Amino acid sequence: MQRHILSRRELLKSTLEALPRSAIVLSMPAILAACSRSAQNQLDGIGLQLLGSEEAEEFAAIADRIIPPDDTPGAREAGAVHFMDTVLGDQRERELQILRDGLGELQNRANAEFQAASFSILSAEQQDQLLREIENTEFFATIRYLTVAGMFALPAYGGNRDGVGYELIGYDPRPVWQPPFGYYDEDYMNRGGQ
Repeated sequence: MQRHILSRRELLKSTLEALPRSAIVLSMPAILAACSRSAQNQLDGIGLQLLGSEEAEEFAAIADRIIPPDDTPGAREAGAVHFMDTVLGDQRERELQILRDGLGELQNRANAEFQAASFSILSAEQQDQLLREIENTEFFATIRYLTVAGMFALPAYGGNRDGVGYELIGYDPRPVWQPPFGYYDEDYMNRGGQ
């Protein structure tokens, strides 16, 4: 089976297209802080802080249709929902409400069109159909943005568990060992070369 590698250019273009409609736009320091808290929660054995189990399952199902598993893990396996939980718990009540309202509407569509109580129990084809119907909404743009951010965040800080996001885009996270050495090289060495 031949693996399709998503190019970095395709990924960036896709993410930038969703950005203007997203209710959340994170700066790099905010992403790193969220990743760090998410990773620490996972190390401490702390589960989700904000999302209920049903919400987490629904968001994970959506994330898995945005970046589905094939011969590489998808967004669910990369821990994107844990990243979302951390970001949304960072005094983002308005954005959380947008996502909860959007999820409620999506579940209503699942019930109306497929007589299903939730999105996550639908087949992949049915899920894709419903997501195509809402792809221009603020809800979908936000969940897509958070999925991508969680999928490709630094593994040491939370999302992108086991570097699966890096593998997907063909990125080799090794530092460049050329002068001038900088913060990233020092950080890499301090983490034991991980």
